[in-house]
Amino acid sequence: MRCLDGADINDQRVGLRLDLNVPIKNGTILDNTRIIASIPTIEYLLERNCKILIISHLGRPKEDTFEQKYSLTPVCDDLSNILGTKIKLITTLDDAFQSNEKIFLLENIRFFIGEKDNSFELSDAVANTIDAYVFDAFGTAHRKHASTYGVIQKCSNSYAGLLVEKEVKNLTKALFNFRSPLISIIGGSKISTKLGVIQKLCDISDFIITGGGITNNLLLSKGFQIGKSIFEEEMEETSRKILANNNILLPDMVIASKSLSTQGSLKSIEDVESDEMILDIRISNEMSKALSQAKTILWNGPLGVFENENFELGTKFLCKSIAELDDCFVVAGGGETISAINKFISTKDISYCSTAGGAFLEFVEGKELPSLEALGFKRGEEKND
Repeated sequence: MRCLDGADINDQRVGLRLDLNVPIKNGTILDNTRIIASIPTIEYLLERNCKILIISHLGRPKEDTFEQKYSLTPVCDDLSNILGTKIKLITTLDDAFQSNEKIFLLENIRFFIGEKDNSFELSDAVANTIDAYVFDAFGTAHRKHASTYGVIQKCSNSYAGLLVEKEVKNLTKALFNFRSPLISIIGGSKISTKLGVIQKLCDISDFIITGGGITNNLLLSKGFQIGKSIFEEEMEETSRKILANNNILLPDMVIASKSLSTQGSLKSIEDVESDEMILDIRISNEMSKALSQAKTILWNGPLGVFENENFELGTKFLCKSIAELDDCFVVAGGGETISAINKFISTKDISYCSTAGGAFLEFVEGKELPSLEALGFKRGEEKND
């Protein structure tokens, strides 16, 4: 993979694709983790006297239509404050590098015609505006869009940024160069959305701990009643095949309730009533033992509805247990996972927190990510014992 290290990028006009897709409410950024993660690459380029054109998306706006709620204005302000320098927000590529500022931020790239279609015209327009292109938006690496794929191909001087390099390094370590025992933790509402990931992890993990609707499907396939809990009926046969791996650790106690607004009760999985929903799990002794012995943990997704204090038991205990591990390499990814970590412990307690969600899962599953492929990345295939 072509990386910044060793690249002759001094005094260049650099297009920098970042993932600044942060949660914003009423103009206020609720979590600027992704913005903070972008700083090292920006500083690296500034140290080399580069002028920078930052490109990012925010949300899912309608193409060729400006919507204020999807404007990068709050991001521009936050990034300016962090760096202590003025960043100029521009609305067209023609405005790039037309003043004395060192950093320009192009308005939401998804406002532009052709971004999602990976249009030749938009890719060409961006490439003709810059001398070099740095892709540092791992969270978008699974999208074959103009700014995440087309420009990389069009620009002869294109490189992975420091964050992308770090993401690939840590995920590769967790998947191919890990120390056993490897424990994988997969939560989520639907087993179908993470089926490929679960199947992949079943092959390499010593044990797998699941949460959410995924657990409900597995419990149902094992003959337990799950009441009104969310599950996917069409996934019953698939769930049985997953259970046949014999490395899935299911809970023996769950938190069940008749609604999200009422306090749940801790009960055996055999005692869930027909009008109840399973909204959380309790970490079993078998799970605790596996976690305490783990040398590598790969984690995506909470175990329950942790945002509600009535159903935070499993996820909170999991966070605390992981934070207490001394000799274990832990990689966590996904927005909900990072939110849980920030709520119950700290990202400092985790070896590496990925900024990505969908790209994280696709990388784990073994899919080729278009952005990385365009940068020359070739995946390793074997675990080193």
